[in-house]
Amino acid sequence: MTAVSTDTQKYWSALKEVMDPEFPISVVDMGLIYDIQETNGAVNVTMTFTAVGCACTEWIKGDIENRLLEEQEVREVNIEVVWDPPWTVDRLSEEARERMKNWGVSSR
Repeated sequence: MTAVSTDTQKYWSALKEVMDPEFPISVVDMGLIYDIQETNGAVNVTMTFTAVGCACTEWIKGDIENRLLEEQEVREVNIEVVWDPPWTVDRLSEEARERMKNWGVSSR
C-alpha cells in the first residue's frame, strides 16, 4: 500500500466504509485503492479492481465517489482505474485475510 500522508488519512479512513460487494471487506482492505491525492477540494483516487471483467466496477466507483463527497471540503472526486500494477491477493490487508480465513476462503 502507498504511504498515507496525514493530509489524505481521513479519505483513506472514509473509504474503509466502502465495501466490496462480493465480500464485506472495505475497498481499502481489499487493496483496491492505490493512491489518494487532494488539491483544492478535488480528491483524486487511483485504484484497480480484482479483474478486468469485474461486473461491479461502476457500483464500486459510485460508492467511492458518494462517500468522499460526504466530506465537507470535497467538491469533486476523480477516479482513475489502472491495471498496472495488477491486483493480487498480496494486496489484501491482514484484516481482510483474517476475515476471508474465517469464512473458509483462502487468500493464498
